Amino acid sequence: MVDEFGGRVRFVVDDFGASEIAKRFGVTRYPALFVGEVLVAKPKDFGFYGRGEGAGDGRYTPFKTAESHARLQADLRKQIASALAGEARAGASSVEADALPALPSIELRDLAGQPIARDELAGKVVVVEFWATWCPPCRRTLKALEPLARELGDRLVVLALAVESDDADVREVAASHPSLRFALATPEVARAFGDVTSLPALHVFGRDGRRLSSHFGAPPGGDERLERELRAALAPSATK
Repeated sequence: MVDEFGGRVRFVVDDFGASEIAKRFGVTRYPALFVGEVLVAKPKDFGFYGRGEGAGDGRYTPFKTAESHARLQADLRKQIASALAGEARAGASSVEADALPALPSIELRDLAGQPIARDELAGKVVVVEFWATWCPPCRRTLKALEPLARELGDRLVVLALAVESDDADVREVAASHPSLRFALATPEVARAFGDVTSLPALHVFGRDGRRLSSHFGAPPGGDERLERELRAALAPSATK
C-alpha cells in the first residue's frame, strides 16, 4: 500500500505496553490498528480472546478467510486515503463525495423509543457522531459537543449513534448529555453512512442537508476546529 499512496505512508509498529494512543482509546490487548488518531480495528474485531470478547464473530478474523483479508485491506485503504486527504483540511478527513453527498434517509428512534423524524432536522445543521461507550476519545467528543448544542439550541442537532455498546451503558452516558439526541445505531444505519470502520466517526451536514465534512478520530485541536466549522455553518451568510 505504500506505493499506492505515493510513498507518503509510513508504517510503525508500536511497543504496546508504551503506546500512548492505545491508552487513550482504552485498548489493553493485541492486536490493534490505528491510522493516525483513528482506531481502525481493535482486538475484538479479530475474534480473539475467547467467549465474551468476540471469539469467532469479529469483523475481520484475518487469519481465517480471504474475504476478511480483503475487508481489512479495503478499510485500511479508505482510512489512509481519508487521512492523507485531510492533511490539507486542518484535521477534517474527506470521504468520497458520491459516497455520502447528503444526510441519508434513515429511520431512527431515540432511547425513549421516539422516532427522530426527518422534518425535525430540516433547515438545521446536523452533526452525526458514531461512538461507543468503550471509546474514551468518543466520549470526549460528546462532552465537547454538549455545551455547544446547549448554547446553539434548536439550530443545531447532534445525533449520537452508539455502536457495539450495551443499552444500559449508553443510557448512562446519555444522562450526562441532555442536549444531544442518543440512539442505538443498527447495521443498516451504519451502512447508510458508508459503514463505520473507525471511531469516533463524525459527519457534519449543512442546513440544506448536504454534507459539509467528515471527521475521524480525535486529533489534538479537533474540538476547536469543529466548533469553528459549526458556527460558520450557522452564520447568516451560510446556505439556508
